[in-house]
Amino acid sequence: MCAETPDYKDTLNLPKTDFPMRAGLPKREPAWLERWEKIGVYDRLREKEERTPFILHDGPPYANGHLHIGHALNKTIKDMVVRSHQMMGYDSRYVPGWDCHGLPIEWKIEEQYRKKGRNKDEVNVVDFRQECRKFAEGWIDIQRDEFKRLGITGNWADPYITMDYHAEAVIADEFMKFLMNGTLYQGSKPVMWSPIEKTALAEAEVEYHDKESFTIWVKFRVVDTGDVTLDNAHVVIWTTTPWTIPSNKAVVYGEGVSYGLYEVIGRPEECWARIGERYLLADNLADDVMKRARLQPDMYRRLCDVTLDDLAKVKLQHPLAGAEGGNGEWDDIRDFRAAEFVTDTEGTGFVHCAPSHGMEEFELYRDLGMLEQVITYNVMDDGSFRADLPFFGGTYILSRKGGEGDANKAVIDKLAEVGGLLARGKIKHSYPHSWRSKAPIIYRNTPQWFASVDRKLDDGMGGMGDTIRERALRSIDELVKWTPRTGRNRLHSMIEARPDWVLSRQRAWGVPLTCFTRKGALPTDPDFLLRDPAVNARVKAAFEQEGADCWYEDGAKERFLGNDYNADEWEQVFDVLDVWFDSGSTHAFVLRDREDGAPDGIADVYLEGTDQHRGWFHSSLLQACGTKGRAPYRNVVTHGFTLDEKGMKMSKSLGNTIVPEEVVKQYGADILRLWVAQTDYTADQRIGPEILKGVADSYRRLRNTMRFMLGSLADFTEADRIEDPADMPPLERWVLSRLVDLDEQVRKGYANFDFQGVFSAVFNFATVDLSAFYFDIRKDVLYCDGDSPRRRAARSVLDILFHRLTTWLAPILVFTMEEVWLERFPGDESSVHLVDIPETPASWRNPQNEENVAKVRRVRRVVTAALEIQRRDKVIGSSLEAAPVVHVEDADVRALLGQIDMDDLCITSGLILTGDPAPAEAFRLPEVEGVGVVFEKAEGEKCQRCWKILPDVGRHAHPGACGRCDEALG
Repeated sequence: MCAETPDYKDTLNLPKTDFPMRAGLPKREPAWLERWEKIGVYDRLREKEERTPFILHDGPPYANGHLHIGHALNKTIKDMVVRSHQMMGYDSRYVPGWDCHGLPIEWKIEEQYRKKGRNKDEVNVVDFRQECRKFAEGWIDIQRDEFKRLGITGNWADPYITMDYHAEAVIADEFMKFLMNGTLYQGSKPVMWSPIEKTALAEAEVEYHDKESFTIWVKFRVVDTGDVTLDNAHVVIWTTTPWTIPSNKAVVYGEGVSYGLYEVIGRPEECWARIGERYLLADNLADDVMKRARLQPDMYRRLCDVTLDDLAKVKLQHPLAGAEGGNGEWDDIRDFRAAEFVTDTEGTGFVHCAPSHGMEEFELYRDLGMLEQVITYNVMDDGSFRADLPFFGGTYILSRKGGEGDANKAVIDKLAEVGGLLARGKIKHSYPHSWRSKAPIIYRNTPQWFASVDRKLDDGMGGMGDTIRERALRSIDELVKWTPRTGRNRLHSMIEARPDWVLSRQRAWGVPLTCFTRKGALPTDPDFLLRDPAVNARVKAAFEQEGADCWYEDGAKERFLGNDYNADEWEQVFDVLDVWFDSGSTHAFVLRDREDGAPDGIADVYLEGTDQHRGWFHSSLLQACGTKGRAPYRNVVTHGFTLDEKGMKMSKSLGNTIVPEEVVKQYGADILRLWVAQTDYTADQRIGPEILKGVADSYRRLRNTMRFMLGSLADFTEADRIEDPADMPPLERWVLSRLVDLDEQVRKGYANFDFQGVFSAVFNFATVDLSAFYFDIRKDVLYCDGDSPRRRAARSVLDILFHRLTTWLAPILVFTMEEVWLERFPGDESSVHLVDIPETPASWRNPQNEENVAKVRRVRRVVTAALEIQRRDKVIGSSLEAAPVVHVEDADVRALLGQIDMDDLCITSGLILTGDPAPAEAFRLPEVEGVGVVFEKAEGEKCQRCWKILPDVGRHAHPGACGRCDEALG
C-alpha cells in the first residue's frame, strides 16, 4: 500500500462506553447501596399495584455474632428468590428478622458476670433480662449492616425481632392457645439436659461429637431362684454411663436372644472374675465379654442353656445391695423382665435400666404403669448427685467446664470395692453435646412442660386431622412442595417418630410460660392448670405494652389473676419457652399481623439449611399445626452446608474458614453472590481461594459480554430499530428464537428456585452463543457497515439482548447489572431493580431457523478448526487472510449455506462452497461428516478500513478501501 493511504480508524463505528473491564467492586458497591437507599428502591417496588403477593418468610438468624459464610449463602439465596419473583411480576415482600431470646445470649452475659466475679442468681431477673436485650440489640445493628453489604434487599427499616413487645405478646398468646386447646401438660420424663447450662434442651439444640467414655461390665447377683445351677450366678450388664448405676431400678432381657450360663474355671492375677462365679450372657456376646474380663477361652466353660422360663424365675440384687454405709439405698430386689429393645449385637444381651435417664426404659415402665416404683431423682440440675446419696453425694458427672467429672470414677471404684465389677474400659463414640456450650449432655428426669403431639385438639380446626402429628404429616404430603424432594422424606420421618415437644427451659431470658397451676393439685388433676380467657387477655395486653419483663415484676401474679382468683391458691410458672417456640411462632406476628405480611398468613417460601428440618421447619410446623391447623408454608427450600475446597467442615482450629467480609473486601459482594449462583445449593458446597478465582474468571467473561453490548449500543435510538424479525437476516432471527426458549428456561428456573440452572443457561448463552459466535461474527458489520439494514438489525437485537440479560441476571449480580443499566440509562430515579423481566414474544420462536443455524455452525466449526492450524503454523496471522474452499457433500446443507454470507460467518475474506468430493489433504473433523476444508489464501489487497483482503481494494474513490467500506465512507 502507498504511504499516503488514509487512516480510516476514525470512520469506524467503534464501541463507545465508559464501562470499565476492571470492575473495582469492593470500592464501588457501597455507593450503589447508598443510592438504592436514597431512592427507596424496596419501598417503590411495594407501590406497584395489582400484583400477586409473594412472601418469603425469613428464618431468623441469632443475634450474637458476626456473619459466617453459611449466613451469606442463606441470605443470598433468599435474596435471589425475592428479587427474581419481583422481576417476574409479583409483589415480592421480604421482612428480615432476628431471633433474640434463648441460651446463647444468656450464656454470653453469664460469661461476662463470671469474669467480673458476679453471680447471676444474685442479680434481679429483670435487670439481667435487660442486659440480654441490650446485647441482642447491638448485634442486630451489626448483622443488619453486614447483610445489607451483601446486596440483600428487604424491609431493613422495619424488621421483625422476637424480643419486640408485640412479638413477645403474640408468642405468649400462641402458647396460651396450647394451654386452652388441651395440648399443654406437665410431665416428668428423661429429657436432654445440659448440666453446664442447667436447662433442658431440644433436639435442634444438640450436636454430636466424638467423646471418650468409661465403659463397664457390672455383675447383678441372682438371688432366690431355687435353682442350684444358678447358685453364685450373676447377670452381667454393660454401660457407657457408669454414673447411671446408682439410679438402676431394673435389668431387662430380649425374648429373641439365645442365653447361656457360663462358669469361670481359671483366671489370671489381674482380674475381677472369681473362679466358680457363673454369668448369664447372650451366647453371641459371651466370648467378647470374657475377653474384656481378661479370661482366655480355657478359663471358662458354657454350662447350659438358659431359657425364657428360667429367666422368668430369676430375681436380682443391685451390686451395691447391702454395702456398708449404703443405708439400704439399693437393697430392694431389682425388676427383671423382657423388653423389645434388647438385642445381642453389642454388650452382654442384658440392659440395665435407669428410667430416669433413658427414654426407652422410661417408656417401658410408663406403659407398664410402674413409673412410681422406678423413677429416681438422684441427679441435680448442675449434674451433681444429690448430697445425701450414699458414697456419691456431691460428685459431678461433668466438671464445671464440661469435661469429665468425678462421679464416674467414684461409681467405678465403689463397684470394684464391693465386687460388682467384671471389666472396665473406654470407648470413643458419637455423643450428644450442647451446640452452645459445646459440653456433653445427659438424660435426666425432671418435671417439664410438654405439648402433646397426639392428644386430640379442642380447637375446631380438624380439617387436616385431630392431633398435631396428624396435621403435620398431612401438611407435609398435601400442602407443601419440597426443594429438594428429600426434604419431605427427612421431615416426615422426624414428625412420624418424634416424642412430645418439651416447651420449658429453666432459664431467664425468654418468653415465660404464661400459665398458673393450682397449689397442691397433681398435674393429672382436671383443675391443675388455670384456663381462663380473661386472664390470658390480661397477660397479652400487658406484654403488648410492657414486654415479657412484666411477668417478673413484683405483684405480677395478683395483677394477672385479678379479682377472680385468690393468688395464694395458685403458682406462677417461671420457666421460659423453648426458643424454637419463639421462632416457630413468627408466622403469627409477621405473616398474620403485619401489613406487609401474607394475606392468608401462609408464606410462599421457607428457606433454610438442612439442619432446620429438626429446627425451624420442624418447630414452625408443629406450632402452626397446634394453633392454625396446618403448615405455615407452601414451599420449603433447603440448602446444604459450606465446606472448604477439600470438602472439610470449616473450623477456626483448622484455619480453613472463609469469612464473607474478607471475600467482599477482596472481590466484592457480586463475586460471592455469583459463587452462590454457580453452586448446587441443595447439596453441600465448597468454597476457597481457588474456587473464588474461578468464579472471578467467569465474572470477567460475563462482564466482557455486557461491555460489548454497551459499546455497540452507545448511540442507539428508536429510529435505528427494526421491529419485524422478518426484516432481519437469519442470524438475528436465530438469536431472537433462542431468546424465547431461554426466557422460558429462566422463568421456570427462578420459579423453581434453581439459580444454578438459570445462571448456567444465561452464562453459556452469553459467552458461547453471543461472545464466541454472534458477537464475533457481527463485529465486522457493527464496526464497518454504514447505516445498513443488517447493522440496524444487529443493533436492534443487541438492544433486545441488553434488556433481557440485565434483568435475567439482576437477581444474581445485583451491583453489576445496576452498573450496566445505569451506564445506558443514567438518571436519579433509574435502576434495573425497578423494572420487570420483559416479555419475550412466542412469535419469535423459529425452530426451522434454529435448526438451520445449528447446521451452519457445524460446518463453521470445521472451517475455524482448519484455519486455527494455519494460524498455529504461522502461515497466517488472522483468519481474514484466508479464503478457504469448503467441500460439503449434503446438497441441502450446501444450498442452505449458499443463501448466507459464509465468509462473514467464518470471518474470512472469501470462501468457496463446492459439492465436489474433498481431496485427501482436506481438513476434516471426525464428528462432522461430509465436510472437508482446503486452505487457500485470500487474493487481493488488504482494506485499510475493515482489513479484509479483497480483489477490489484500491478500485474505488477512497484509497485503500473495499467496495463496502467505500460506500460506508460516502
